[in-house]
Amino acid sequence: MSRSARSILLFLGKMLTAYAAWYVLYDLWLLPNGRLDAWVSHSVAEVSGHLLSVFGADPAVQGRTVALSGVPGVRIADGCNGLSTIGLFVGFVVAYPGRWKRRLIFLPLGMAAIYGTNVGRIATMAVVQKYWPAAFGPLHGFGLTTIFYVAVFALWVLWVHVGGAPRPADAAGETQPAVA
Repeated sequence: MSRSARSILLFLGKMLTAYAAWYVLYDLWLLPNGRLDAWVSHSVAEVSGHLLSVFGADPAVQGRTVALSGVPGVRIADGCNGLSTIGLFVGFVVAYPGRWKRRLIFLPLGMAAIYGTNVGRIATMAVVQKYWPAAFGPLHGFGLTTIFYVAVFALWVLWVHVGGAPRPADAAGETQPAVA
């Protein structure tokens, strides 16, 4: 088996292991417990409300719900608060080669980026619900949910470039020929 095939299999094995660990931790313990999801959902609602206020809206935030006047509002349910997406992101970063020092810096920054993406998503949904209600369903079901996966993919690509994993020739102490 070639070195690149082994590397790919190792990455896939690590990713599956990380996903299984996240599944056990989140789906079987954290989600049924509910406290972490409730805290994150309330936090996302509060920050989304502040973001809407910065742009001149007058949101009402109650628990997990962010509403603009005249509409029911956007309720942040468990599973829609970004925690599962953060778990996916962490799995990618842990599975892909890189230096642990950089990983320990990159993971919190990536989690914050995903959190911020969700805040923007919730604020956008609140505005769409008020000013373009016909688009709310499609945006919620596909458009804005896809943003999470695009954000995770972009963060993973960034990790590939800044993670600091040595190239195979570098690891062996060989020098790379210059490319003209």
